[in-house]
Amino acid sequence: MTKSAAKSEPSMPRRPNIIWVFGDQHRGCATGYAGDPNLHTPHLDRMATEGTVFRNAVAGTPLCCPFRGSLLTSRYPHHCIPGHQDPMPDGMPTVADAFNHAGYDTAWFGKWHVDGFKEQTGRPAFHTVPRERRGGFNYWMGYENNLSGFDCWLHGHDQSGNEVERFRLDGYETDGITNLLIDYLEGKSTEGQAVRGKEGIDLADPDPFFAALSVMPPHNPFIAPAEWMERHTPGSIQLRPNVPPDEGIREQAARELAGYYAMIENLDHNLGRLREALDRLGLYENTIILFFSDHGDMMGSHGQMRKTSVYQESLNIPFVVGGGIPFYGSDGLVKPQVLNHPINHVDIAATSLGLCGIEPPAEMAGFNYAPHIGWTDQEAPPPPESAYLQYCKPSRYGRCIDRPWRGIVTADGWKYACFEYQPWVLFDLNADPYEFNNRAFYRMSHARQHQLQAQLQEWIEKTGDEFQLPEMGHSAG
Repeated sequence: MTKSAAKSEPSMPRRPNIIWVFGDQHRGCATGYAGDPNLHTPHLDRMATEGTVFRNAVAGTPLCCPFRGSLLTSRYPHHCIPGHQDPMPDGMPTVADAFNHAGYDTAWFGKWHVDGFKEQTGRPAFHTVPRERRGGFNYWMGYENNLSGFDCWLHGHDQSGNEVERFRLDGYETDGITNLLIDYLEGKSTEGQAVRGKEGIDLADPDPFFAALSVMPPHNPFIAPAEWMERHTPGSIQLRPNVPPDEGIREQAARELAGYYAMIENLDHNLGRLREALDRLGLYENTIILFFSDHGDMMGSHGQMRKTSVYQESLNIPFVVGGGIPFYGSDGLVKPQVLNHPINHVDIAATSLGLCGIEPPAEMAGFNYAPHIGWTDQEAPPPPESAYLQYCKPSRYGRCIDRPWRGIVTADGWKYACFEYQPWVLFDLNADPYEFNNRAFYRMSHARQHQLQAQLQEWIEKTGDEFQLPEMGHSAG
């Protein structure tokens, strides 16, 4: 669907705002636009219809802490946060530092989970993240980790740099943290800036900002406000075809998915609130929104629960770029689109900077997909043919893959992963989207497997990783 652009020679807005909106454990298939029959996500679906959908987006490390370290720094986990509850290295530059250097205001709201607090030593919601370990954000109001959506505590520092003592949010976490972001946006409107003493505001180029809304839902425990929980019952849930006929697994998956979908619909509702606030404040038309997640949840598929797996339910995440800035194609028309590029966790920071016309710092390892999303006056180099996947350290989760592995997923729909010295899985996702047919040990698939392992070896060498791939036998051609 396209419509005529308002101007014949599209060009990039001078300094667009950018907002990240992401939950925890939100798998890519659990959206309306992806066809999930169990839920309604009208605000995200509208954003997908109007913007750019990366249908093959991946959590290159499908685990909270390593993903978030790579998200913030655009470095691979083995150079940043290799395992669960490992700390992000002191002084490592973040995406906020790059935005600050470009003259942006930066703000973080919600879950952090990169300070290395060991959950076995106490409740992480009451851990204080030191000022110097808040990623360089000008305004930071968050928490290390929290597993209680109705008992969410935050701390941090405000826009004036004043420390804010820990306080308890009223109500449900996603609602309350969205309220904080909207309050922040109130001060970013022309009227709000005037109240704060800023004169001569240029309506076409307002004071730019980069803000992140990071919430725990739809992570377990799967409980949302009553009005959302009432919409779903375990008996009405349609499970994915790859959930095995194990009564215990199916009962658990259906029960948990009822709450999971309620949490996602509440998150979608708050995405709508955010859009309404941006529109009301005159900020929407100069703001880009990126909606994604840090990884998925197996929810019984292949008999597994939670994350850390290379299967799609764990690995594939929603990823939509939208907002009020129209992205033009070479024909001068507004360009809603669906891309097959497997955008990875290290690519998000680089792409976000690129969308604002900021050159990503040299130390960032990620690919800048902005030219493939946006304006015709940007050169669009060929994107990577594959994304590099890693699980570097065991996490000791119960019903999850808990052995280090490496893999790749390709733009043309193949996935290959292995343990050290041992092949694991090979899937043709185009023919087998539910990953029933593991081809890793088929002689007829040796040629393809050789090709993919060679690509995987290139990634290992390119990123300075250390991992011993299995020996490959002779190809059958």
